[in-house]
Amino acid sequence: MAKLVTIKRAEDDLHLARAYVKSFILLPSGVLGLVCMIGGLGSLGYQLFTGETYTAATFMQSSGLLLLGGLFGYLQTRYHRYLLKEFPAVLAGRMRAASARTSGKIKKTPAVPSIEHRGRSLVPALYVLGALGLLAASVFTAIRGEVDPLPSVLMPWAGFYWARLFFWRRVLQ
Repeated sequence: MAKLVTIKRAEDDLHLARAYVKSFILLPSGVLGLVCMIGGLGSLGYQLFTGETYTAATFMQSSGLLLLGGLFGYLQTRYHRYLLKEFPAVLAGRMRAASARTSGKIKKTPAVPSIEHRGRSLVPALYVLGALGLLAASVFTAIRGEVDPLPSVLMPWAGFYWARLFFWRRVLQ
């Protein structure tokens, strides 16, 4: 009888982990990616039609920013997919905690299990380095003057969020 309960618990954890990914990773990524892409492309279009500052270098740098953001989004998605595969109970616990906060009844907040794997202590530093890398690339292209400041900030984040959305699609079908 214990095996049936264990199997049901693992299936429930995987189901809740997938719901967590859909609710707290994919939905925000889709919305933020769309906002950043519309803002970035709109400001590049404005730069194209209002002045003589849009050149081939502008196109190359803005495309490079988009690809750099996409690379960082891909790397983060790989890590999150690893968490879904190896630690679904952690993501399921996060979903349980989020649903306990949003429900109208006062419930005891369930404990979220910790993630223990080799290199776990490096993950926060890598997140910070990734964000600083995107900001540094944005500042570099804005200072060079080929790309206006607004698209130089928005394009890498558009690539980041769209990559997260794109590389999850095969996993959650």
